[in-house]
Amino acid sequence: MITVHHLNNSRSQRVLWMLEEIGLDYQIKHYQRDPQTMLAPAELRQVHPLGKSPLITDGELTLAESGAIIEYLAERYGDWLLPAAGSPERLRCRYWLHYAEGSAMPPLLLKLVFDKLRSATMPFFIKPIARGIANKVSQAFISPQLTLHFDYLESQLSEHDWFAGDTFSAADIQLSFPLEAAAARGVLHNHPRLNDFLQRIHARPAYRRALEKGGTYDYAA
Repeated sequence: MITVHHLNNSRSQRVLWMLEEIGLDYQIKHYQRDPQTMLAPAELRQVHPLGKSPLITDGELTLAESGAIIEYLAERYGDWLLPAAGSPERLRCRYWLHYAEGSAMPPLLLKLVFDKLRSATMPFFIKPIARGIANKVSQAFISPQLTLHFDYLESQLSEHDWFAGDTFSAADIQLSFPLEAAAARGVLHNHPRLNDFLQRIHARPAYRRALEKGGTYDYAA
């Protein structure tokens, strides 16, 4: 049986959703973030040397990285979540599986880091300097990159309901986390198609079941 090593408020929520869409039996081992650092507990390193989540074990296989996990699960257990091999939609699906973490997430992570820098505890005489640096980096790089990527994602839903085409696929599951994170950080105010996409995936029965099993997940509306 598949075991999901599930960290609260993390990318592993979409792995639970993927498994619910497929209808597989699986078990969850829950892990909690450190309340101060928000990092994963050290015990995850007993499963994988990097100690990150998501992780799954399936028999002798231990697999990390959301995109690899989702692609593996689709290919082995739920091929209906992948468009037909050799089709343009299959290539689009593969593209989004890589794009989600390789392109969409980095500016969101930078926003998180620099937002924390603005509010971090530090000597009063350093705070204006730190805020000034954070503001300049945000204005010069982070905000333009967020606009670029999420305007691009918005445009991709202008002709189709789903990211790989007319049919729901693994690509939509993989893109859920960056879109939920963007919505939580106020990035999607002017992106009606992306907000509609989030409403539609949040209404899916499999998504709701994954929330019930996964526990705390602050990114779900």
